[in-house]
Amino acid sequence: MKAPSRSLLWLFAFLVLLVGSSCGRAAQERPDKRAIFTTVYVVRHAEKDLTPNLPDPLLTPAGQARAQALHDSLRRKPLTAVFSTATTRTRTTAAPLAEALKLPIQDYDAKQLQTLVHRIRSGYPGQQVLVVGHSNTILETVEAFGAPRPVPTIGDDEYDYLLEVRVPRDSMVAATAVARRYGQGTVAR
Repeated sequence: MKAPSRSLLWLFAFLVLLVGSSCGRAAQERPDKRAIFTTVYVVRHAEKDLTPNLPDPLLTPAGQARAQALHDSLRRKPLTAVFSTATTRTRTTAAPLAEALKLPIQDYDAKQLQTLVHRIRSGYPGQQVLVVGHSNTILETVEAFGAPRPVPTIGDDEYDYLLEVRVPRDSMVAATAVARRYGQGTVAR
């Protein structure tokens, strides 16, 4: 069998290099799928002291354990921001995770959800953030991001929902939300 000519070998080597560089460039130009979405984790504050007429109740021991469970559930996520309403119970729920990640807890007004949505969409595109609210605001927060409610309601005695909202960078694409449960004492439904 006759050996291939030198020019044929050079042509083959050139084609290998050309194909290899095109594959590398295509991989570099392909957007990171995680960067296409901003992921917003939305939770209600943990169990609070139910003593009547407390203006700003603290977390109970069960609530402190749930705040730690939130930390355990999200500590490996690359969170870049933590938002909380300005109550002790929401801030204390966020605190273990925020401290571990060395992130400040940023206040937001649950009555101004569009402002929160704008802050997150413009300030944290393609990133992951946590929002801690209340039983009567977290589903509204999901809706403010443009996603349908993943559950119809959240009862006053339900502290274990972890809602994950995926907000597309393209505002013409609908956001999605899923509900999971976390921590001790989660209710199987």
